[in-house]
Amino acid sequence: MNFQKDLELVIVTGMSGAGKTEAVRSLEDLGFFCVDNLPPNLVSKFVELLSQSEPPINRIALVMDIRGGRFFDTFFESLVYLEDEGFSYELLFLDASDECLVRRFKETRRRHPLSTVGEITEGIMKERTRLQDIRGRATKIIDTSELTPPQLREQVRELFAHGKSSSLVITVLSFGFKYGLPLDADTVFDVRFLPNPHYDRELRPRTGEDESVVSYVMSTPEATAFQKMLRDLLLFLLPYYVAEGKSHLVVAIGCTGGKHRSVALARNIGRIIAEHGYQVSVKHRDISRR
Repeated sequence: MNFQKDLELVIVTGMSGAGKTEAVRSLEDLGFFCVDNLPPNLVSKFVELLSQSEPPINRIALVMDIRGGRFFDTFFESLVYLEDEGFSYELLFLDASDECLVRRFKETRRRHPLSTVGEITEGIMKERTRLQDIRGRATKIIDTSELTPPQLREQVRELFAHGKSSSLVITVLSFGFKYGLPLDADTVFDVRFLPNPHYDRELRPRTGEDESVVSYVMSTPEATAFQKMLRDLLLFLLPYYVAEGKSHLVVAIGCTGGKHRSVALARNIGRIIAEHGYQVSVKHRDISRR
């Protein structure tokens, strides 16, 4: 494998308070291995370590900013190293107006890394001067002055998702109410009103992954109507979860024991959502319980 060719490298930098943390969270959601506040003079060692990793890590985001102190002075040297070694990279620069940065620092009550006596504006002016040339080298710049955190994450996804329909990962989880609600569930649907295979001696030992059980569960008009309404509801909601910046959604479907009805519905709904381009994982929490 050609490590240089396969590596997707994003270097994130910019003004303190401009939203680098939110940007990195979005990159993590897209599958990037992220390292925050890496001293630029360690880039060569880090890339060498990555080249030896198994399995290979091919999507990397490095945050290098003014917090590196005197080590930050080697920023350009790290870029030269990458170019000399044949690595391509994107340099993402996060910026915002002085007024916006001052407001954000006051809201969080944090001290600017370059302010000596607590003067936020002094630190911002020093940082702009030090980052002027780096900003000029940026391949992508985002002005976050008027962006909410979800809007910023969405912009980052648009820049680096590379055609993926959605960064939202959906888990459709079947469970049994007798064993308790899933703690990580975002939405819960109760399907205990559907025909119960437990009372059929032939179907009882089987699970909702068996086609005969699925046919039994879906044998009534109410079951068909419910599945259609649940499908329509989720397909309506999912784009709004994506716009909000949500990265993981757990849709829990429960029946009494988590073996028959919930499993059959979770399997069907998971397949339907996946057919609409979403990343879906179907899990059955209690299918093996007696």
